[in-house]
Amino acid sequence: MEQYPPLLALSLFFAVSAVLFFLFRPEKGFYWLARKNINSRKKVIIEDVLKFLYHGEATNNSINIKDLTRSLNFREQQIFESIRQMTEHGLIHLEGENIKLTAEGNEYALQIVRAHRLWEHFLAEKTGFDKSQWHTKAEMMEHQLSRDETDKLAASLGHPLFDPHGDPIPTKTGQLATQKGKALSQLEPGTVGRIVHIEDEPEVIYRQILAENIHIGSQIKVIENTASRLVFHAEGESFVLAPIVAANLSVAVLEQDETPEEGVTRLSALKENETAQIVQISKEIRGERRRRLLDLGFVKGAKVQVDLPNPLGEPKAFRIKGTSIALRDNQSSKILIKKID
Repeated sequence: MEQYPPLLALSLFFAVSAVLFFLFRPEKGFYWLARKNINSRKKVIIEDVLKFLYHGEATNNSINIKDLTRSLNFREQQIFESIRQMTEHGLIHLEGENIKLTAEGNEYALQIVRAHRLWEHFLAEKTGFDKSQWHTKAEMMEHQLSRDETDKLAASLGHPLFDPHGDPIPTKTGQLATQKGKALSQLEPGTVGRIVHIEDEPEVIYRQILAENIHIGSQIKVIENTASRLVFHAEGESFVLAPIVAANLSVAVLEQDETPEEGVTRLSALKENETAQIVQISKEIRGERRRRLLDLGFVKGAKVQVDLPNPLGEPKAFRIKGTSIALRDNQSSKILIKKID
């Protein structure tokens, strides 16, 4: 048997000990971190499946395993394993080929939906992230918040009833506020209403809505609705959408005692030598950005003019309350005005 010199044997002992400590150090070693990541991944898969089932049942759609493997970005084996675990824990049950949430599974799913929508509300009100980023960032955070952290987040935001897209936020006990609205694609020409919800999934359709610069809270009038396109007017502009895109907008039809807005347009449409009065700031501008515009004088009733046009288009300077303020089109389009003759 080969013998090592004492110093060499001691060095080997310490080297092996260091490697073992590095690999298996409690909670911080590679082994435990790897296990933690695997368990975290399993949790994400289960919660995404539960949320998918919840949205399917909310729209009266039956969901089977093929729907899950086709729609979720996980391997089939991972989804099969999550289905097995959820069945064992009483979160789902099978009805033929369809997968259904149990009462416990529905309650779990609502907590995930709650965390997601509260986080979107937080991003809209408390940060400068663009709305095109809200959904993706909330998708990550919804899996990291505990129930206590979610409750604290809700309290810090004042327990909002709706997220910035108009989706109801479940309460701690799973209650949902009701939102009156019909799909824009179902409305007859001549209908006047207000956009109360913009669906942010699928992402490809949501990005089309963002590109059209359509705002939640805008009052609209349907001009044309055919099998190939839908046309509506809103805030002095005309919009043409494919029916599949229009279906992702929900509109609350104006009640008989409500008066349609007349002559309201966007500040971005104001031209040189024209004067207008501020009507309101769109709901699309939230949090610190909204407070800043109010501090700068963009309040209801204030008069505004183009102070300095930009030959390159934007930013454009507006004179309000004796001060020249430069705004880009994506800001000025969210300030509503009425032109003064």
